[in-house]
Amino acid sequence: MSEHDEQHGHRLRRELPQEVPPPANPSGDGGAQGTRPERNGLTGRQRLVKGLWPPRLTRAQLIVALLLFGLGFGLAVQVASNSDSDSALRGARQEDLVRILDELDDRTQRLEDEKQGLEKQRDELENSSDQAEEARKQTLEKERQLGVLAGTVAAQGPGITVTIEDAKGTVEADMLLDAIQELRAAGAEAIQVNGVRVVAGTYLADSDNSVSVDGNKIKAPYRFQVIGKPQDLEPALNIPGGVVQTLEKEQATVTVERSSKIVVDALRAAERPDYARSSSQ
Repeated sequence: MSEHDEQHGHRLRRELPQEVPPPANPSGDGGAQGTRPERNGLTGRQRLVKGLWPPRLTRAQLIVALLLFGLGFGLAVQVASNSDSDSALRGARQEDLVRILDELDDRTQRLEDEKQGLEKQRDELENSSDQAEEARKQTLEKERQLGVLAGTVAAQGPGITVTIEDAKGTVEADMLLDAIQELRAAGAEAIQVNGVRVVAGTYLADSDNSVSVDGNKIKAPYRFQVIGKPQDLEPALNIPGGVVQTLEKEQATVTVERSSKIVVDALRAAERPDYARSSSQ
């Protein structure tokens, strides 16, 4: 090699950077295949797990989580309830569905009639030449109506008689209460059960293989005398999954008879409320 070539090689070595030695591989299985250690001696996966667990929740996040859980549970219960109702109607016969729709139409008509009656009373009060006398007549009529509802006066009119035979002794107070509520929803204006007048504050309870109505024990057969529109009352008891089907599942026998005259003559003593007073006093 000439002297010129040696000088050129020395100059190149001075210009090139020095080689950096490869990092030591603690595993001893070759630097090319070893896993590069992360900071603090942890791998990326270990650092991710350490950052996520255990979870660090603030109080606000915990409250939000509980509220979301409660909302989800409520929605699930509502969906399940709606599904049960839908499945019951889905399996109903066409004539049952028609009867249910007729009942809803009848209830709507009753509310509309009541609205028109109130509007008529208002117009009569506004247009009457003797408003004081008209107001007195309406007050007496309202008193009679309230007496029927409160059970302080006897009543008669069209309606139905419902007889429940319970040979197995399986009918309980809550089943009779369901019947009363269904009759009220269908427009029953006066109800009497085995000689006991049913009013707004009536309660039923099971008592020694019998049923107690406002503290009065009654036994099967249970006989309901109901004043109202028969065409509304009877279908209300016979809707799919309603009172009649529920009682028949308990091996009870239900008989419904329509009549043009039902007498409800069991009376309740007028009770003065202990605390409530008229706001006009």
